[in-house]
Amino acid sequence: MLKSLTVTNFALIEQAMVEFDEGLNILTGETGAGKSILIDALSIILGNRASVDSIRTGCDYFRVEAVFDISKNSTIYKIVEDQGIIVEDDAILIISRRFSRQGKNVILINGCHVTVTILRQIGEKLVDMHGQHENQALLRPESYLFLLDAFDNKIKDILGEYHIVYQNWQEIMKQQSLLEQNSRERAQRIDMLSWQTQEIAAAELKPNEEEDIERQLPVLANVEKITTAVNRAYFLLEQSSNGMKGILPALAEVKHELEVIARYDNRIQGQLTVISDALYQLEESCMDLRVYSDQIDYDPNNLSVLQERMDLIYKLKKKYGGSTAEILAYYESALSELSDIHNYDKNIIKLREQQKELEKSLGQLSEKITALRQEASKLLAKQICRHLNDLGMTNAKFSIEVTKSSNFTFNGADEVIFLFSANLGEQTKPLYKIASGGELSRIALAIKTVCAHRDAAGIMVFDEIDAGIGGQAGHMVAEKVAKVASTRQVLCITHLPQIACMADRHIYIKKQIEGERTNTVIQVLDKEEQLLEITRMISGTNITKIALDNAKQMFDSAYRKKEKW
Repeated sequence: MLKSLTVTNFALIEQAMVEFDEGLNILTGETGAGKSILIDALSIILGNRASVDSIRTGCDYFRVEAVFDISKNSTIYKIVEDQGIIVEDDAILIISRRFSRQGKNVILINGCHVTVTILRQIGEKLVDMHGQHENQALLRPESYLFLLDAFDNKIKDILGEYHIVYQNWQEIMKQQSLLEQNSRERAQRIDMLSWQTQEIAAAELKPNEEEDIERQLPVLANVEKITTAVNRAYFLLEQSSNGMKGILPALAEVKHELEVIARYDNRIQGQLTVISDALYQLEESCMDLRVYSDQIDYDPNNLSVLQERMDLIYKLKKKYGGSTAEILAYYESALSELSDIHNYDKNIIKLREQQKELEKSLGQLSEKITALRQEASKLLAKQICRHLNDLGMTNAKFSIEVTKSSNFTFNGADEVIFLFSANLGEQTKPLYKIASGGELSRIALAIKTVCAHRDAAGIMVFDEIDAGIGGQAGHMVAEKVAKVASTRQVLCITHLPQIACMADRHIYIKKQIEGERTNTVIQVLDKEEQLLEITRMISGTNITKIALDNAKQMFDSAYRKKEKW
């Protein structure tokens, strides 16, 4: 249930908060007052596309907040729990959305940030929106399949299996199409891949070779400096110079002198240990330096070979990847593709076998789907006819024709057409060719009424379901909408007093000029105000006693019918 809707800086609405009731919530007002603006704001909070055009002139953003009671909608709980959104014991869900002129979109559900995709998933389970464009959808035969499938959950289950097989079949068909390209393209590809693999193979690359060469090059390029430095270091440690001893001989004498002291005074033992350890470590380092010096092998040819090798690796990197690992990976990939091309005949035969198997599965599943659709079409058409009769179309005939197609599509292999006749003695013809605006509105309402008990959404929104309807048909539409509202919350924009008098809560919307600005004002009417509004809807601005009495009679009659239901 939608408890309240707060709208800020949205189109003509500067600031408005409206509370809704259970049952039928009617929205009325003059044309252009902003009734649809309120529904547009609700659709925004349900995940519809937001636009900067909806931001009120002179403002930097709009904000919409809706408060829902989801205690009777168990489907919502799983979705919000999966997103880590906490719902307290009161089962209240608060959704807010703020959209700025810079395109920044901030969506919060019970204080948690969510994406538009998640908001749309939740919105679809909260509210079933029916606007004037849904009536027009009945003029598009491609929408009929969706309406029929939504009627029976068994169809959805089998269709889910079908979708998986269909997607696999599409992938196999795509692979076949790629393989069946003309032989000239394959020959050109073979030539190119053969040349590339030969070039990489001839290089005889090794993993991490580039890194190894990069470590060797600085050494070879500076071998003379290295040799001089290591010999000098060795000389300073071992030899004497200018009458002074080398570091090691001098340190050995220091050690000897400290040992003499230690015989008589053990307080020097700490310093002796340090000097001894230093001497041993320096002796090891001196030996390592000698070994390192002996291993230096200076060959100018080695430097030249490594530089040429780096040049080769650099050229290959420009063609095949940013490192030796990527070049070798490309090499393996090219070899695999060459093998696939050479094995073209085997691959195409294998794919055709897979295609036949998948088409067999598609055929079996599509037969099941067709049978379920034909069964559902009879039940759906029968129930729609019953509701059309309640809506004053006693002579109407409505049927659904499901025919098998020769082609597999994403939704099976069926074509669905709605057939309709409004008059006695006339043959049924395609609905989209013959239905008037008023007939479309009543058929749409009948379909919604039939499907309402199967819909998880606990809230229905009708935006001018009465389009093209008046007179006695208006009374029948009003009763049908009110009956739907007896089991769920309904929000309905209407221009018909017959529907408005059925309201459990009547919301009046008007435009008001304040200074140089136009603002939409929303008001919840009490019983007296509701009676006056229904009178205005009957007679216009000229409210007479006859019109007032007529409105009171309609109001009382509606009350008695609702009590009876």
